[in-house]
Amino acid sequence: MSSVDSTRVGFRDALLKLAEERSDVVFVSTDSLKVVKGEPFLEKWPERVVELGIAEQNGVGVCAGLASSGLLPYICTYAGFLTMRACEQMRTFVSYPNLKVRFVGANGGLHGGNREGVSHQFIEDVGILRTMPNFTIVCPADGNQVYQAMLATVDVDGPVYIRIGSGREDKVFPDGTEFPLGKIRILHSYGNDVALFCNGFIVNRVLEAAKRLHEKGIETTVVEVATVKPLDVEGIHDVLASCRCAVTIEDHTIINGLGSAIAEVIAEGSPATLIRLGLQDCYGESGFPEELLDAYGMSIEDIMSAAQKVKEKKRT
Repeated sequence: MSSVDSTRVGFRDALLKLAEERSDVVFVSTDSLKVVKGEPFLEKWPERVVELGIAEQNGVGVCAGLASSGLLPYICTYAGFLTMRACEQMRTFVSYPNLKVRFVGANGGLHGGNREGVSHQFIEDVGILRTMPNFTIVCPADGNQVYQAMLATVDVDGPVYIRIGSGREDKVFPDGTEFPLGKIRILHSYGNDVALFCNGFIVNRVLEAAKRLHEKGIETTVVEVATVKPLDVEGIHDVLASCRCAVTIEDHTIINGLGSAIAEVIAEGSPATLIRLGLQDCYGESGFPEELLDAYGMSIEDIMSAAQKVKEKKRT
């Protein structure tokens, strides 16, 4: 595949590839075809597109019907329109019967803030779905990783949620890098002073923070947790056993997201000191993505400061 800079295009291109290989793949659109630049899919397979208009609850119900009939439906729209507007349908008609429906949520986090503002920033989506049994939840870091995550999750039993962004994400991984479904990934290890757990579209700033910390003599291990559910508890345990303190960084509320997931591992058998960076039980505001991340405590300096503080509090 060619290089993909946009998470939305990464989804679209992977869907095209999967549809070439599998006759059961269909796209359910809730007036969202243009959101993911899906016109090429419509042109090639018009009979495999179900356009419902702005009707997300109905869209999830249609997906449930298609999945129960042996098809593999993908529905992609703004993350909150799925996980909030159609939350009950996702729970009762897909999660409960454990159907193979693929949900792709756009504008995850603050990253879409400069396009449509607060109403289209979704900081709760992962937390909502973590409470639902049977869901696999993945948060790829860039367009190529969305593409690879689509391929990696195609045969997963039960529902899958893939979090994508605004379409303006920085590249993190070289083209063709496989997506580590169900496993953490060590992105860089300077040492075991502090573990930095992260995922999604802010991985690059975490790597930069780790580099600057190294220059100051604080040695970190940067860990990507791209699969939030099911969580790689064993892998996280191994990192915590070495570092004994951690910072989580997520473009999401700190409640029931990545930070909560790591806290649960700590509480259930991997004693460590933890600081969680993310939305601190508040909403965001309209603005440009990088400025918003800085304003809400996820700047490179904030990450560095948290690492220094948690190291001082480390359990011996």
